[in-house]
Amino acid sequence: MKKLLIIMNPCSGKKKANGKLAEIISTFNRGGYDVTTYMTAARGDATVVAHERAAEFDLIVCIGGDGTFNEVISGIYDLQTKPPIGYIPAGSTNDFANSLKLSKNILGAAKDIVEGSIRPLDIGRFNNRYFSYIASFGAFTKTSYATPQSLKNVLGHLAYVLASVKELASIRSHHLRFTLKDGTVYEDDYIFGAISNSTSVAGILTLAPDLVDMSDGLFELLLIRKPHTLLELSDCVLALMTQEYSTAMLTLVSTESVSIEAPADMSWTLDGEYAEGAANCTATNLHNAVNIITNVK
Repeated sequence: MKKLLIIMNPCSGKKKANGKLAEIISTFNRGGYDVTTYMTAARGDATVVAHERAAEFDLIVCIGGDGTFNEVISGIYDLQTKPPIGYIPAGSTNDFANSLKLSKNILGAAKDIVEGSIRPLDIGRFNNRYFSYIASFGAFTKTSYATPQSLKNVLGHLAYVLASVKELASIRSHHLRFTLKDGTVYEDDYIFGAISNSTSVAGILTLAPDLVDMSDGLFELLLIRKPHTLLELSDCVLALMTQEYSTAMLTLVSTESVSIEAPADMSWTLDGEYAEGAANCTATNLHNAVNIITNVK
């Protein structure tokens, strides 16, 4: 019998997976897996247990939000032998899971893991940390880690939207310089930026699906310049809503890596979790770095 390790964050989202754990385990048992379950109790737990115990198992299943998935990825990336990962999304927004088209039904997601197949996936390295789908800064990004978990649990995705609207009055720009691998440079005052491998960005924006391939070795770099007039702001909003990115207010390009000169005190968000800033940062795409189990037709 194959061995499976469940790493579960019991505080994710509205805790809707907690009451279904027995059925989840039963689904995996019937699928031929001997299941071990580990419940996280603090930030970083998933990284530690994934790193220390991955070699014992044929499959690791993460139950939680994108932050928990990030921790599991971080735990196994540098191992010589990496088991594939199944993901049962149980967070508040689940940007990454939505991009992968994973089932929003807890038991459906478990069944998909049993019946699914391996899909190689790119991840990112931001300085000395990893991210599964996004590194971002500026407007709206702070809300993903500053919004209280209790509010996320009650309102889910709406919590991010409400907190972001509240933040609009105090939006400020940051002056950054981005140098792509091919030498192209973008430098300006930006109110938002994302280095992403996802169609859903920061829980607020959605990139056109035909622009995003999650295993092509490339990131999408999205930069939003500071609007100085209502017309510029209108152009920016319209471009994002229609997914037509030709406006001068936006930059959207693909790249394998990017070097960033930024204010040292400017914070970043990696997969919805706080990351300390630095004057010089580097984001690198790690092509097909992990294998995930999906059942997308």
